[in-house]
Amino acid sequence: MLTASVGHPVERDVSGGGTAAPTTSRATVAPGGEGGHQPQRPRIRVLDGLRLLAALMVVSYHYFGFVSMPTAYGWLGVELFFLISGFVICMSSMGHTVGQFMTSRIVRLFPAYWFGVLLTSAVLLIWQVRKPPSLAEIAANLTMLQGGIGVRRIDGVYWTLWVELRFYLLFSAVVWFGVTYRRAVVFCVAWLFGAVLTMKTPGVANTVLVSEWAPYFIAGIAFFLIHRYGQTLLLWGLVGVCFLLSANHVVGLAVGWNKASGRADLPGWPAALVLALFFALMAAVALGWLRLDWKWLSVAGALTYPLYLIHQYIGGTVLAELADLPYLPLRLGLIVVMLVAAWCIHRFVERPAARLMRPALVRAIGALDRVDVPVAGPSRLRRPRQGQ
Repeated sequence: MLTASVGHPVERDVSGGGTAAPTTSRATVAPGGEGGHQPQRPRIRVLDGLRLLAALMVVSYHYFGFVSMPTAYGWLGVELFFLISGFVICMSSMGHTVGQFMTSRIVRLFPAYWFGVLLTSAVLLIWQVRKPPSLAEIAANLTMLQGGIGVRRIDGVYWTLWVELRFYLLFSAVVWFGVTYRRAVVFCVAWLFGAVLTMKTPGVANTVLVSEWAPYFIAGIAFFLIHRYGQTLLLWGLVGVCFLLSANHVVGLAVGWNKASGRADLPGWPAALVLALFFALMAAVALGWLRLDWKWLSVAGALTYPLYLIHQYIGGTVLAELADLPYLPLRLGLIVVMLVAAWCIHRFVERPAARLMRPALVRAIGALDRVDVPVAGPSRLRRPRQGQ
């Protein structure tokens, strides 16, 4: 397995293929744990379709690799994921407290992730097509924090989850005070400048600010603000700056990865072209030009995360074990199997786990939303003696 610094496409190794309303203040929103209901928002189903497109791009990259020009740039699906994430996280956190925000993220991310870690570990331990994980590595990966402590990932695609977690942590500061247009814009501008200043300086600041990937999330947030509040020169300026920074980023990644993979003949400019298409699609969503309300898109969106979690190393193991089968039918059939497996994980793991976890998390995290929380347990103060 080729390795490189976090975020370089070399980390996205080809495994067996080719030769993922105005808000109120914090004090006035019904806190989690107090019976408050989270606001219901109309679902933008076209984003579910775009998420599945992004996942299938990454899957095609890992299964077909550099066999053709389109699949050679399939790794760009991750950049589309980050754009959508910025849009959706800002949209879904409006009117929510930080406790509700944390609860929704934990319930959304961890059940399928835990299952994916255990399933992938079992496959790698049984077939050992690549180095099997140790028990210590499996335990560390279950926290989703392995990227921060330098522990080997159970599956290569998990590097993106470490990126997402840091984005959630940063944005939770906005959620704490209440997501408004002004606060979101100030956050985006401040984060963009901080990211640019630390982008080429490895260290704690670079890690905390997610500097390499910040422009994608910021552009996604700006697209949501355009969708919610209308277009302004400031928001389009943010989008434009983020696009230029991101285009430079993906061209550099494409050139370096193509060269490292023995395909120096593949140019970097198609990566910028694909990225421009992503930005155009997100702009169309933000402006209301791209309206697809097909109900099956919600199912497609539900499959995306489980598919992303299990496809790479498990799929690579299957491709290695069945390498004698016809090339194209094997890979197309594997994609279908992975989609079915993703549906099963969503239906029989994610949904039941969410029903069990949410009430407990609401009780546990709801205290974050209350300003004055009495300290549980016996008082630490000395009790007065009689007569005093």
